[in-house]
Amino acid sequence: MSLIHGIDWQGMGTMVLRIAAILLCLVVHEVCHGLAAWKLGDPTAKMSHRLSLNPLHHLDVFGLLMMVTVGFGWAKPVPVDPRYFKKPKQGMAITALAGPASNFVLAYLAALGANALAAVMTARGETAGVSMAFQFCYLLVLLNIGLGVFNLIPFPPLDGSKVVAMFLPDRLYIRWMQLERYGMILLMAVLWFGWLDGFLGAARTALTNLMFTGSEFVFYGLLGFL
Repeated sequence: MSLIHGIDWQGMGTMVLRIAAILLCLVVHEVCHGLAAWKLGDPTAKMSHRLSLNPLHHLDVFGLLMMVTVGFGWAKPVPVDPRYFKKPKQGMAITALAGPASNFVLAYLAALGANALAAVMTARGETAGVSMAFQFCYLLVLLNIGLGVFNLIPFPPLDGSKVVAMFLPDRLYIRWMQLERYGMILLMAVLWFGWLDGFLGAARTALTNLMFTGSEFVFYGLLGFL
């Protein structure tokens, strides 16, 4: 009984919510990569079962740990074969942007949900279920923005590098894409020394405030209209 009473149940509940929110962020991100590639004519992700909502098909253990600990991370890259695209560089850029874009959309929807739940708590009082749902929505906003911003960094192998590559001549494009095999090692070093902490923190704070302000305006505007 002493052991049971000594367990931090609230902390465990928060961790469970955080892991659930992270899994949703990562799965949506990767599935949208695969869907974009599939719509552009590449069936590779579909044949590799990467259009599935099963988290086990997408998880990278180290990337998940990074998401849990610092709020920035990644999942297992979706296989893409640019030879299926009519315009390979543009196809790769669109496929890459689909992931961060999905995270920003999910963050905005979660912010709308958080505003709705906050209104419920104001009108009817706070309950455990509503409070937990609000916390989950708030985590979704933070984590999706963190994941979206992180992946837009224009450095291989992150999604932002594919957008930069679209504007490079073919000779430089091939060399730029070859950096992917070493890029993650360099990126880990940059994150370890905290050289991007200031930028990532400022971008996440600015976008989080924008999401909540914009969603609050829309939510209360709809209430007034109704």
